[in-house]
Formats: sequence, structure tokens, C-alpha cells
Amino acid sequence: MNRRAMNRRDLLALGAGMAPLIVAGHALAAPQTRARLLVVFLRGAYDAASLLVPVSSDFYYASRPTIAIARPDPANSNAAVSLTAEWGLHPALAPTILPLWRKGQVAFAPYAGTDDMTRSHFETQDTIELGQPVQGRRNYGSGFMNRLVGVLSDVQPIAFTQQVPLTFQGGRPIPNVAINGVGKPGVDDRQAKLISDMYQGSPLGASVREGFTVDRQVYQAISSQMAAASRGAVSPKGFELSARRIGRLMQGQFNVAFVDVGGWDTHVNQGAANGYLAGRLGELGRGLAGYADEIGPDAWNHTVVVVVSEFGRTFHENGDKGTDHGHGSVYWVMGGGVRGGRILGDHGPVTEATLDQNRDYPVLIDYRGLFGGLFRRMYGLDAVRLQTVFPSATPAELNLV
Repeated sequence: MNRRAMNRRDLLALGAGMAPLIVAGHALAAPQTRARLLVVFLRGAYDAASLLVPVSSDFYYASRPTIAIARPDPANSNAAVSLTAEWGLHPALAPTILPLWRKGQVAFAPYAGTDDMTRSHFETQDTIELGQPVQGRRNYGSGFMNRLVGVLSDVQPIAFTQQVPLTFQGGRPIPNVAINGVGKPGVDDRQAKLISDMYQGSPLGASVREGFTVDRQVYQAISSQMAAASRGAVSPKGFELSARRIGRLMQGQFNVAFVDVGGWDTHVNQGAANGYLAGRLGELGRGLAGYADEIGPDAWNHTVVVVVSEFGRTFHENGDKGTDHGHGSVYWVMGGGVRGGRILGDHGPVTEATLDQNRDYPVLIDYRGLFGGLFRRMYGLDAVRLQTVFPSATPAELNLV
């Protein structure tokens, strides 16, 4: 079956839990029961050098005559906000992400990414979602997040997407729901019972019941949120609304989740402190801050959010005042228990010699190593289980949680 062919109802009906995995004759232990993971995928390759601005680099300002973010200046609202002597934050994120930075709840990993050099959106997105070595044959039926939930027990995964993403393809069926377009379930309780009874005693019986339960819970949670909205409040849109909904759902049942956000392919008129990219970053920041607020302080303290993109963009702006497909990116790691307020990794000043192939940020932090190190600490995964999730990868010890 085509991996994108199943509809939302089919996929929700396949959300039942599986028995604990057996490795080397031993049942795997449960993870920390309160741990929560949300992976946010920015599809389209966002311009990381506008998010995390190398404010100490003269080369940056020479390379971007029209789209550079100004050096920190308290008198200039369009300037980058200083994080360290070398790095600043895009001003669109000052109201939302900067407070989390100051609380030590967000870290940035520059020069992060994959060893996939195709600079193809689809190829590199697949590379990340699969989590398999670039060299060798790809198994499109095995995404790294599906393998992760396969080595854990007592987890409730979900994809907040229209179709089950590649990262959740694999041995365990994963429910999915497009969180930005949730409507009343098309099957009422009576019809759901009739359908469930049809599958009673079959291998899919438990999965069908679970699917209808997930559908109903998502609708009820979102409906109650909308009903409780303050009169006259401004309605959020796009990811801002979706992220709050995700926070409410992950406060309770779901604890391993994936969502993607599109619109980051800025070849033309990217903008600087204002413009198209600034608008997208502002919405993303409000969404992530809203998620942290909605999930509540207790759950937030046990949550890790990882923001990734398939690759970065060219360091030099192009003739259309935009940027083209690049290589290294900047990943974010957020959460109430994250050891943040810092820039991750070993790197020197941003100069012409820094660039890969004289055009892009290099990759010094492998995405599989970053995730692997997180999973080892979050879930106590041993070497065998980590190799199941990320074959042939070495977990990076970044001391994030």
C-alpha cells in the first residue's frame, strides 16, 4: 500500500497499543511515565542565519546587504536581540522565545543537520524522518519515531498531520489527526459501536476501538477549548492555534508527537527584521510559547520540544533578495527541564572559511546523534535500543536534559 494513501479515519482506527518489545530475550522497561516529546518539522528549509544571527561576523553583513538582521541595539526594535557575544535572536521572537531563553528553557544547535548533500527538499526530509544511514538502501516502511515508540512501553504516540508522516511509518500503527482542521467526528457513537462490533474478536478489534476513542477525545478537547475562549479575544491562526491545541492534548493522553509547519522556502523577497520570513518566525514563536503555556507548568517541566528543518539556506543572499537551498541548519531544543540558555556545540567565528563548499553552514552536529543523546537521557535507552532507533549512529552527549 502507498504510504500516503490511507485516510485519516483509516489511520485513526489503527492506533491501538502494542505489547512491549523483546530485545535479547528481555522485555524493555517503561520510559519515564511523565516524559513528553514533540518534534516540530519546518518543511521548506528555514533560513537559520536569520533566526540565530551571527552578530559578531562582519562576513555575515557583507554577505547579506539587504536581508541581514542588524546588530543588537536597545534603541533599534529591528535589531537582533543579544544572546551571547557571538549570536543574536531574530527580533520577531523577542516577545516569545527570548523569555524562555532567559529561563534556561531553550537551547540552539547551530551547524546541525544531516550528511545528505542532495539539497533536495524531499530527499532530505525523507532522510531525517527515516533516521537511517544515508549510505545504503532506504527502508521507507521504517521511520525513526515509529522505531522509538517500538522500543518504549506505556507511550501514546500521535501525528498531528493530515497523513501519517514518514517518521511514524513502521511496525506500530500510529493515529493521526490534522489539528488545524478538526471537525465533529463523521461517525456518531452508535455507528462507532456497530463498526467496532464488526471487528470484535479480529486482530483489528482493539485498534478500531482505539481509533474511534482518539477521534472523539481530540474533538472534545478542542471543542471545550474553543467554548472557554474569552469573549472578544483575538483569534489566533495557523500554527499558533494548532500548537495550543497540541499542548492541551499532550497535557493528558499523548506523549510522543510530531507536527510539521510549511512555508519556509524563501528564494525571493525573504525580508529581514520585517517581511515574509519575520512573519513566519513570529507565528512559530507564538505557537511554541502558546504550547508551553497550554500544556501547563507541571507537564512542561517533563516535555522536550525539538524543532528541525531539512537543511539550512545559502549564507549569501541571492539576486532576488532571498536565499537558496543550503546544508547546515540550526535546531532548537526546548522544555521546562531542558538545560538551555546556551548555544550548543564547538564552533569558531563565522567567516568565509567556515562555510561548506563556499556557500552553506557546515554540519557539525549530526541530527541522529542529537536525537539519540536526548533519547538516552529522556528514556534511559541503552546502546541496543538506541541502535534500533538510529542504526550505526553515535549519540551525542550535549547534556540537554
